[in-house]
Amino acid sequence: MTDRLSEIDHFLQINAHIATAGQPNAFQFGLIKAANYDTIINLALSNSTNALADESAVVKSAWMEYLHIPVLWDRPALADFEFFCQIIKRRQNKRLFIHCAKNMRVSVFIYLWRRIHNHVPHSEAQATLEKIWIPNPTWQAFIQDVLEHHGISDRTP
Repeated sequence: MTDRLSEIDHFLQINAHIATAGQPNAFQFGLIKAANYDTIINLALSNSTNALADESAVVKSAWMEYLHIPVLWDRPALADFEFFCQIIKRRQNKRLFIHCAKNMRVSVFIYLWRRIHNHVPHSEAQATLEKIWIPNPTWQAFIQDVLEHHGISDRTP
């Protein structure tokens, strides 16, 4: 069943407990549940062009927890990232499926999570991030700001 998850736009398995992707459709949430994920975290806005109008209801009907952190594309915020980290820390024994519209917001948040909380080296975290995209100047600045906030002073994001 897990191999079917690769059909989801920009799907990426981070580790045994975390997978990321772009926006799943209603059928794909059933596949996510069948792959034993417990929690869905959505970082996209509710009015994104490919957003699933009833996503919360679809996820809950599949007996998964649904959490929504709407991250503005042009203004990612430290507060959103910190809330994201709290959610992850509180669900260390859960399988998390984290998505946004195209896995771009998520890939940056996961990059930062891995660098700050898992102490993954820049080169390894960067390689995973670049499987999805190379962040634009807004997101590069966000990465630097968050790293500096957490006392990581290397100039390479």
